[in-house]
Amino acid sequence: MIELHFNHPASDDLLRFAVVAARSDGKWVLCKHKGRTTYECPGGHREEGETIEETARRELYEETGALQYDLMPICTYSIRGFDGVVEYENTIYGMLFYAEIHAFGALPNLEIESVLQMEIQSVSSFEKLPVEWTYPEIQPRLLEKVISLLRT
Repeated sequence: MIELHFNHPASDDLLRFAVVAARSDGKWVLCKHKGRTTYECPGGHREEGETIEETARRELYEETGALQYDLMPICTYSIRGFDGVVEYENTIYGMLFYAEIHAFGALPNLEIESVLQMEIQSVSSFEKLPVEWTYPEIQPRLLEKVISLLRT
């Protein structure tokens, strides 16, 4: 069971991950890693010397080919427990971002095999997705957070 908390206070140096809930032309953008059969939101580990926003921008480009976009931070989050894939024994922290992608370039030849754009209106839509999530206990909840904020 995973514990996921939003707006968990964390100093910048504790933020290890950036996840980007990205949309283009009204559709949500999901990525399929070459080594998996599942999909996920763009994002990943923070590299040495990067700000968390630089991590989000790098991952968004590397995993979708996004060239022109608006990016905004949504909130910090914390995770602890087993997410179905990884066991987080200690609490880890990340930053959730939202991106509106205006233009894509070629998908970099790195770890992502394909990009999928889907209409997702609400959390109930997640049950109807024709794909499986890589992190089913985390990513739908992150996306739900962004969807709920965009509606207000």
